[in-house]
Amino acid sequence: MALGRREHVALVGAGGKTTLLFALAEELQKTGKLVLTSTTTKLWHREALRAPCLLFTEKAPSWQSKLDEAFGRGAYAFLAQALLESGKVKGIAPSLADDLYREGSMDYLLLEADGAAGHPVKAPSDREPVIPPSVTMVVAMLGLEGLGKGMDPEVVFRMDVVQKLTGLAPGDRLTADALSALFLDPRGLFKRTPASARKTVFLNKLDLIENEREAETLAQTILERAGGKIDQVVRGSLKTSFYSVIR
Repeated sequence: MALGRREHVALVGAGGKTTLLFALAEELQKTGKLVLTSTTTKLWHREALRAPCLLFTEKAPSWQSKLDEAFGRGAYAFLAQALLESGKVKGIAPSLADDLYREGSMDYLLLEADGAAGHPVKAPSDREPVIPPSVTMVVAMLGLEGLGKGMDPEVVFRMDVVQKLTGLAPGDRLTADALSALFLDPRGLFKRTPASARKTVFLNKLDLIENEREAETLAQTILERAGGKIDQVVRGSLKTSFYSVIR
């Protein structure tokens, strides 16, 4: 995804944010980079445990020294505020994310900035996404298994908002033309992106669709209509580790 030497990355949308979060962290860690992962919303505790080091700011006043220890032994960490009764972890405040990135103790800060309840297609609520001002790149995701399916609650999260953005009605086919609006409309997935941040689209789960041409059409439609405001579109599959970048 053309990451720079130091980045603060926010992941939004649907179709594999958590998988991408930890895949990026692991790859960057292998190259000797200092990586911190977190969320500004909520994440399942079992998913946060994928990080070699899980720290809670409310539980451990010494979490900063423990973070330094993790970096010292070459591990990456996941930072959360607290463990909730729901089985999720409460994320950190955007202001803390800004402070951590600006103080320069890590090379990469990777955040999940919204939720999708496991659906491949979503649009943000009024409160989403929660993107700190210091973010340098926003990656908006979509699960390609939703492409060509009907507008249905099992496929689409926040159907009412998706209807407003795409003009589709329940049952209508999720075409490349309609789905491109989720990335291009100011109320869509890139809502609240800092003006200085770069924008990347990640179309995941290419392995789950039969007609790859539809995915290519979606990628080209997004780039052509974005007028240079989106830097790149990645088509691929986190499961099979296959990626194709269109700039």
